Amino acid sequence: MPDKNDQPMTRQEFLNHCGRSVLLLALGGGVGGLLARQARAGELVWQIDPAKCTWCGLCATECVLDQSAVRCMNVFEMCGYCDLCTGYFGGQPGALNEGAENQVCPTGALVRRFVEDPYFEYVIDAARCIGCARCVQGCVEYGNGSLYLQIQHDKCVHCNECSIAAACPAQAIARVAAARPYLSPLRPAG
Repeated sequence: MPDKNDQPMTRQEFLNHCGRSVLLLALGGGVGGLLARQARAGELVWQIDPAKCTWCGLCATECVLDQSAVRCMNVFEMCGYCDLCTGYFGGQPGALNEGAENQVCPTGALVRRFVEDPYFEYVIDAARCIGCARCVQGCVEYGNGSLYLQIQHDKCVHCNECSIAAACPAQAIARVAAARPYLSPLRPAG
């Protein structure tokens, strides 16, 4: 008596078997590829060097994401809690006034909070920040440089070739160790 395994498969059985095999192969390769990409991304990640950044505004427009993964950061240890912050209000420091028309941020991402007279704290609303660097430019040119740009790794898709890095005229974006993915203006030189 012939065994069931000795009988040839029907066309339908063959196609089902092949379909399942291809699906399993694709899932296995996809998961393996994803794990390999995450392992590579875990070693090095893209980041902006605040010392090289020229606040060109390309971070806001060159990212592959609809809303750039670049966000403004504030080093509160450096921030002077100024009454009239040059990153919040535009213009020359001597000509600053508190008029709403003088606010630099186009999205209202830099939020001014009263601390005590005459001090204010400037906090970034990351959900509104587009990485345009307008506030950073004012802070660095006329203030103390406490505002700076960084790639937020919870937003970044870790492209193999960062489109922002390719467009950066100052070559301020490079790969850094994932163990220390954020660069600060306070970091020691070297």
